[in-house]
Amino acid sequence: MPVVLDPDAAAVYRAFQEAGRPPYETLPPAEARDDYLRARFATNPEPPELARVAPLSIPAPHGAIPARIYVPKQPRLKDGLAPALVFFHGGGWVIGDLDSHDVVCRQLADAGALIVIAIDYRLAPEHKFPAATDDAIAATKWVAANARELGIDPARLSIGGDSAGGNLAAVVALAARDGDGPKLAGQVLIYPAVDFAMTHGSHSEPETSVLLTHAVVRWFRDHYLNGAADIHDWRASPARATTLIGLPPAYVLTAGADPLRDEGEEYAARLKQVGVPVTTKHYPGQFHGFFTMGKLLQQANVAVSEIGAWLKALG
Repeated sequence: MPVVLDPDAAAVYRAFQEAGRPPYETLPPAEARDDYLRARFATNPEPPELARVAPLSIPAPHGAIPARIYVPKQPRLKDGLAPALVFFHGGGWVIGDLDSHDVVCRQLADAGALIVIAIDYRLAPEHKFPAATDDAIAATKWVAANARELGIDPARLSIGGDSAGGNLAAVVALAARDGDGPKLAGQVLIYPAVDFAMTHGSHSEPETSVLLTHAVVRWFRDHYLNGAADIHDWRASPARATTLIGLPPAYVLTAGADPLRDEGEEYAARLKQVGVPVTTKHYPGQFHGFFTMGKLLQQANVAVSEIGAWLKALG
């Protein structure tokens, strides 16, 4: 599929190339995390003002999961309770944290007029699959169980995330449908990774190997998975679940210059085929990772606004 970057995306890509940053796959994970975190100062927009941002500690079998709650100034209240989005950050299950996605969580809380709870799940390679999935499921269940104390309407609880976070959101939706979690109002899948087989065409097209290069995708996979057998586990590859019937309404965002493009689009199509209400949005001239770069890419702010509108439409 021919890919032509939007002018601003092309300019950002050139700037990253000219900066001479070492590729993630050449770095130890700890250094890659620091590098990724520093980059946010150049790319994140100014955050909207919220009513409250505070840390949370979620109990889990292995120990507490750090989290952060974002409360907007004017939440959509019903009987004093607001809708909520449990958000899982991207970063290939290896990098990223609460701070790397702090601004976008503030934006989503403001745009959707809802509470956002960001989850700092365990990262690989220190904690390989299924640690991140276990944390995502446990955290979502805890939020649902403590919804009223958090000011959340449990009937209006959604999940979402970008990239690896989109993978975790898709897995949580499947687990919840099958009884390991609450009934969910919706799922927001932002250029999600849904199939570790990595055989879709966009995994080999030169035009998609932009910021998230094919080499970096493999580096993430090799750090996260224990071996080839994990590829076939739906908790790693939600596209390999037996059926997608009965999942909550989905918003699926894809980007043109993205190795994950085709699997995300196929997942959305399969959800539609089994009757799941699906809204899709494709950004043909953007690359993987653009969603958090609202300082440099206006399309990122458009995407946040449209997701906020979709979340409002859920109720």
